[in-house]
Amino acid sequence: MRKILFTLMLTFATGAFVVSCNGDDDTPGSSSTCSDGVQNGNETGVDCGGSCNPCTANSELTGDVTENTTLDATIEYQLTGAYVVKSGSTLTIPAGTVIKAVGGTAAYIAVERGAQIFVNGTSASPVVMTSGAANPAPGDWGGLVICGDAPTNKGSNVTSEVADLTYGGTNATDNSGSVRYLRVEYTGATFSNDKEFNGVSLFGVGSGTTFEFVQSHNGGDDGIEFFGGTVAGENLVSTNSGDDSIDFADGWAGTGENWYIAGGAKAGIEGSNNGDDGDATPVTTTTLSNITVVGPVTEGALFFKEGGGNFTITNFYTSNVDLGINVKDTDAQAAVRIENGDLTITDIQFANAPTGLDATNYTGTNQTFFTEGIATGAGNGAASPAWAAGWTVGLDNSGPASSENLAGEVNGTVTLSATVEYNLTSAFVVKDGGSLTIPAGTTIKATGGTAAYIAVARGGQIFVNGTAASPVVMTSGAASPNPGDWGGLVICGDAPTNKGNNVTSEVADLIYGGTNATDNSGSIRYLRVEYTGATFSNDKEFNGVSLFGVGSGTTFEFVQSLKGGDDGIEFFGGTVTGNNLVSIGSGDDSIDFADGWAGNGSNWYISKGAKAGIEGSNNGDDGDAMPVTTTTLSNITVVGPVTEGALFFKEGGGNFTITNFFTSNVDLGVNVKDTDAQAAVRLEANNLSINPMQFDSPATPFNQTNYTGVNQTFITVGDNTGAGNGAAAPDWANGWAIGF
Repeated sequence: MRKILFTLMLTFATGAFVVSCNGDDDTPGSSSTCSDGVQNGNETGVDCGGSCNPCTANSELTGDVTENTTLDATIEYQLTGAYVVKSGSTLTIPAGTVIKAVGGTAAYIAVERGAQIFVNGTSASPVVMTSGAANPAPGDWGGLVICGDAPTNKGSNVTSEVADLTYGGTNATDNSGSVRYLRVEYTGATFSNDKEFNGVSLFGVGSGTTFEFVQSHNGGDDGIEFFGGTVAGENLVSTNSGDDSIDFADGWAGTGENWYIAGGAKAGIEGSNNGDDGDATPVTTTTLSNITVVGPVTEGALFFKEGGGNFTITNFYTSNVDLGINVKDTDAQAAVRIENGDLTITDIQFANAPTGLDATNYTGTNQTFFTEGIATGAGNGAASPAWAAGWTVGLDNSGPASSENLAGEVNGTVTLSATVEYNLTSAFVVKDGGSLTIPAGTTIKATGGTAAYIAVARGGQIFVNGTAASPVVMTSGAASPNPGDWGGLVICGDAPTNKGNNVTSEVADLIYGGTNATDNSGSIRYLRVEYTGATFSNDKEFNGVSLFGVGSGTTFEFVQSLKGGDDGIEFFGGTVTGNNLVSIGSGDDSIDFADGWAGNGSNWYISKGAKAGIEGSNNGDDGDAMPVTTTTLSNITVVGPVTEGALFFKEGGGNFTITNFFTSNVDLGVNVKDTDAQAAVRLEANNLSINPMQFDSPATPFNQTNYTGVNQTFITVGDNTGAGNGAAAPDWANGWAIGF
């Protein structure tokens, strides 16, 4: 599976991972103490970030959660062992998080009695817990186990059959958290012939817990099982379970509504009281409504067993089942309850019934405990319910496959899905007249070097609709990502450049440049591109993002290039403005502009680049080419070391006005080659003005500039905050940008 090799502002006290950086201990005005176990001063995590060592993220989940902890949806986690939320602690999993498990019975997620879990998925971005195997199969890992303090007829302080946790008590309203829009896949790891994990197991979970919009898919044992407790289960899906689809027992006193079941090996629903004593109290008591069971089944649409219980079921739709209600003739306690009217099913429909259907195999006197009628079941009969659209898999209205290849051309209007992990295998080009929309939380993984890139032709548009909480991520698909793994993002527009009109881009071979200064190539917000810079030749490489003649009608903001092999972000002419940009770890210049760029920039954070922080030039072939590069930049941070200056004013430079320019650990502020006559002319004409520029913690030896001309006043030195926090990560980068 993918390893995520990036640094993020997170921390985790147990060493598994973290995002428990809520700042509760960050007292204003206090100083950082980097080893006290408290987030204080300017730390961004516990004892890390700010003036301490950088916070690092570990994608591996294992061990105990002993403090309130939040995962990060931008990280694909690897579950390598038991990951247990201990009593008194909480685990929060945001929308779009993916957890991949390895290790069979050793790998599961469990919530102790007294702990809480908050799975905050959405219909567009569910939380997914799945197998990390190259070829996933049922039984690859354990599943999710939640233990509560609500009553069961197994007693109090009972040990769960999997995970060996204590559950059960007297608190019917116990709250184990909230689980919404969760999908678990390929669970059911086997301890023994009669002991296997389910997809989700709820032991004595109380009614204060929310449990809804949950799917178990391709599990090796039961899909979802309630072991006593009082929690309600709504909008549940169980598909392709290796045993029963949804199971409840041990005095469960919750209710259920909107259950869709298909492809299970045994019973659609198995409802029982107690396997050791069918009369144990409290007796399983439930009201179920809007149920669909799609067969075939081998043990009935409903298996009323081990004393059954007190069930009231309405709107029960079955399709292709040969047995409706299964009651063993040896189950005396179940028979007593049926004769007492404790099992009532109203409007059960047997659609598409095979030859030889038995509505029930119960042979007792009371044959009126069920009433046949027309039912809609979970919403659409045998068809997938509308409420399952998008976040499920395996249904006819599920979201697209969890992984899809991406290549070819976009000539019409195309919208990707955040529920799909895309594999960019070749060039993916938005043609003239085409439109590509990428929603928040979408991940695209590229393989193939120079063959793999995303490009927007002149006349095409791209809409990257990321958010601070759910950026769009374009990254490497390699197991061990490195700079230069793939191309990057290329956008071509119709705005002026001093290379002329109808020029061919140096990468992707697309035409760009024209006379429309307000040309609109779309909108890009909250995008992160990683491990770009695939090399064509010694002097021709992809950047992270390349903008060729892009016009001012285009929105370009909150964009990061991380660990690119060449420049991070580069403007080739055009008039587009770039705000809130981050470039970290570029193999060449961090942010580059040239060829008559006439846009502006504000809030740029740059660090760990190999050469210049900012390279600003006019034209590499003619330093006096028109239109001249002209820009106003403000709120800039460059953190060194740099080898070609915080600013490299070159190839004629241009007309630059820069305010609030903060540098740290640089040995050269402004680099101007002594052979660049056109740049010198512009300096002497006061066409470069920087006020104020701060040199914080300069490297040794240090030169403010290597320009030797008469005008030495183009720089005014003064304190400032740069991109927001000087050398530290700016606040506007929180959440979506990484690697500081």
